[in-house]
Amino acid sequence: MSSCNNEAPLKLALVPKDPYTITFVTLNSPTTYYYNGEKEIAGIEHDLALLFVKSLGAAYQAKFLVVNNISQVLPALQSGKADIAASDLSITPVREKIVTFAKPYLTIQQELIYNKEVNARPTKNLLDLTGTSLVVPASTSFAERLSIIKKTKPGLEWEERPNVNTEQLIEAVANGDIEYTVADSHLISILQNYYPTLEVAMSFGEPEKIAWALPKISRFKSLFNQTGQKINHDDEKADLAKKVNAFFFHIQKDGTLRNVLDRYLGNAKRLDPVDVKAFLSRSNTLLPKYVRLFKHAQEITDLDWRLLAAISYQESHWDTYNTSPTNVRGLMMLTEDTADLMGVSDRLDPKQSIPAGAKYVMKLKESIPRQIAEPDRTYMALAAYNIGYAHVEDARVLAKRLHLNPNSWADIKKTLVMLNNPDYYTTVKYGYASGGAPVVFVESIRSYQRILERYQPSHNPDTYRFKIVDN
Repeated sequence: MSSCNNEAPLKLALVPKDPYTITFVTLNSPTTYYYNGEKEIAGIEHDLALLFVKSLGAAYQAKFLVVNNISQVLPALQSGKADIAASDLSITPVREKIVTFAKPYLTIQQELIYNKEVNARPTKNLLDLTGTSLVVPASTSFAERLSIIKKTKPGLEWEERPNVNTEQLIEAVANGDIEYTVADSHLISILQNYYPTLEVAMSFGEPEKIAWALPKISRFKSLFNQTGQKINHDDEKADLAKKVNAFFFHIQKDGTLRNVLDRYLGNAKRLDPVDVKAFLSRSNTLLPKYVRLFKHAQEITDLDWRLLAAISYQESHWDTYNTSPTNVRGLMMLTEDTADLMGVSDRLDPKQSIPAGAKYVMKLKESIPRQIAEPDRTYMALAAYNIGYAHVEDARVLAKRLHLNPNSWADIKKTLVMLNNPDYYTTVKYGYASGGAPVVFVESIRSYQRILERYQPSHNPDTYRFKIVDN
């Protein structure tokens, strides 16, 4: 995981570690560091860490120390096992006494959550929590805030549970094992797509900032340039905290941070709980009929079968006979023109429509400019699947004019919605479009795909090839 940059690196004399390795302590969670549906390491903190070491120079690399819960993060930093805590840490008064926080990159809100199917009348008053099972992880900002609140509300009671993480307690609420827990808003918004019975009862206090943390006393004892000449460790180039702050300032300014956050949080809270429940139900009843076909389509296109299944669900809810008023038909809701282009004789035949839809998505991806990287490339292809590639190009033109990034889905979804405004659509080549529709289309597919990745295993075409035959 080394970076690539032509800048000649400065040699940091870490004692006793590799001078070009920056060790990040992080957590295994949907907002930090995890294996995604393609069995690749992903997560906001993971991606930011790689971008940071890339900014330092070609010789630098990132190493990750993954701990089980938040109570292990700061000890790992203080003991010298890690250089930076990239662990979705919120800035709190207690933590500021023991670590140095870098420039914050995200604002979140602590929220009290419950299971609406178990608890039909959730509390709106903290004192009403007395006698209920309110559980939070020990040594967290949640416990810290509850302790502050208790000073003015002495009747407030809760349990601090050691050696558990927030996601485990959220799952316990979803399963009805405990009544309440407290979590950060961005994690809740992700997990509500997996647990549709979760609901927010109330917010806790003021919003908080998320930032990286560094030791109070830097472990960078000395700094040497390539000739071995010693430089004062107080020099700005030797100060890791200043390097981190400069990095976050830069990625906030150029839109990189916005793109990273959109990759993981952009589709959060996109789905209604009713939609999630219906999707989970049909994943058990209807999806098994077509899994073999979706996996076969992956083999011929290299598109993850769960992405294809998510597209199909968004289009037809896996209803083979679905037909729109405009005569778009079948599991992949192909138009007559698209069906003719892809050689489909019967759009209602899943054996024809699923591989044809997959091939058409690949055709659209190939039309996207090469400089657009994944996953933005796929998102723009999906938008084109819904609204046509011409309108996606118009949105890219508008992005350039507005000094946004035409290669970033996070920015393109802002300009797509402008295509129904005459102030904008009259200035581009292909004119009016209902630009909000492809944004909803893409973000919903992202949500459905993420749910499938959580519950459905990936498919490796190299180990087993499907042969689709008629029954």
